[in-house]
Amino acid sequence: MKTIANRTVIIIVLLATILMPACSLQQNTAAPAAPEVNVEAITQEVLAQIDSQQAQTIPVTYSQSTTSVTTTDLQNELINLYKQANPAVVYIIVPPLGSGSGFVYSNDGYIVTNNHVVDGGSSFEIVFSDGTRAAAKLVGTDVDSDLAVLKVDQLPDGVSALPLAQNNSLQVGQFVVAIGNPFGEQGSMSLGIVSGLGRSLPSQRQIDGGSSYTLPEVIQTDAPINPGNSGGPLLNLNGEVVGINSAIATTSGTSSGVGFSIPVAAVHQVVPSLIENGSYEYSYMGAGFDSEVSLDEESVYGLSQTQGAYVLNVTPNSPADEAGLIAANANTGRGGDLIVTIDGQSIQDFADLNAYLVFNTTAGQTIDLTVLRNGKEVSVPLVLGERP
Repeated sequence: MKTIANRTVIIIVLLATILMPACSLQQNTAAPAAPEVNVEAITQEVLAQIDSQQAQTIPVTYSQSTTSVTTTDLQNELINLYKQANPAVVYIIVPPLGSGSGFVYSNDGYIVTNNHVVDGGSSFEIVFSDGTRAAAKLVGTDVDSDLAVLKVDQLPDGVSALPLAQNNSLQVGQFVVAIGNPFGEQGSMSLGIVSGLGRSLPSQRQIDGGSSYTLPEVIQTDAPINPGNSGGPLLNLNGEVVGINSAIATTSGTSSGVGFSIPVAAVHQVVPSLIENGSYEYSYMGAGFDSEVSLDEESVYGLSQTQGAYVLNVTPNSPADEAGLIAANANTGRGGDLIVTIDGQSIQDFADLNAYLVFNTTAGQTIDLTVLRNGKEVSVPLVLGERP
C-alpha cells in the first residue's frame, strides 16, 4: 500500500507540474488558448519511469568477508552457526575453585581452555551440551599464553572438533560470536565485532624486577565476555575459531568493559606442544624495552626517530648480552640501541618485535637485528635462548 500511495503522490505532483503552464495561460486573457493536454498518456509515461527506477534499486547489505548478507540472512547464519558449534563447546567444572568454558580441539578428546580456568585444580569435570558428563585429565598448561589442554577418553556421539581459522584472517569491524557458560548459564551465545587487533595481555607469571611477559596479537572485541566465558571460543560467521575468550578490562569491578581473546595464532603455535610435551618453550632475548617511543621520549633518549624498539636494559649473560646489544644509561636514558628491523622486517615498536619473536622464532634460532646506534645502522646477529 505504501508503494502505491507513493506512486500516486508522485503522479499528482508531476501532473500538477505539467498542467501548471496551461492553467497559467488560462489566467492570461491576452494569451492564445492552451493546447489540449493528454493526461492519460502523461500518467502512463510517469508510471513507466517510476517502475524503471524501482527496478534499479539496490538493497542494502552487510558484508562478512566475501559473503553479502541481509539482516534476515545474518539471523539465519547465527542460528545455524550455534547449532553447528555449540555441541563442541563445553562447561568445565573445577571443584571447589570454580568453572569456565572450553572447546573440543580434536576428535580424540583434547579440549582447549584457559590456564587460569584450570590453575590450582586437581580434578576436572566436563559437561557437554547434551548433558553428558565426563572426567578429564590435565595434559598441559602455558601461563604466558593463558592456554591449557584437557582430555576426555571419549566424545559424545555427534560431537566433533571446531575448525581453527587461519592466522591473520581477522579484520576490525568483522562480526564475531562468543559461546560459553557465563555465570554457569551453559551454551550462552553473544554477538559482537572485532573492536581492535594487535593488543597485548600480560602474563600471570612475574619475572625478575617485577615486570612480566606479554602475549601479542590479542583480539579486542565488544562481544560480551563474563565470568564463566573464559576458555570458550570466539568464532567467525563460518564457525571457525579465531580466538579464545580470556579476559575483560574493567574499571567498574563488573563485567562491563573491553573483552580480550587469545589469537588463534597462539593456539596453532602452543597447543600441539602442550599435547606432546605438556609445556611450551618460547624463544628469549633477555632484554627490556620501552613499549613505544613517544615524541617526548625521543628527545629524552636522544633518538632521531620514534619508530623502533628501544633497549632499556639487558640481562647479564643473556642472548642479548652475548650478542652485544647496548642498553640505555640508567641515569640519563640515553645511549641504548634502537631495534628497527628483525630478519629484514620493519619494527614500529616493541609490540612488533614481540609478535615476531613469539610467532616466528624458536629457541636456538639466529635472528638478524638492525639497530640504530649513535645515529648509525649496525647489524647484530643474535642466537635466541629459551625463556626462563
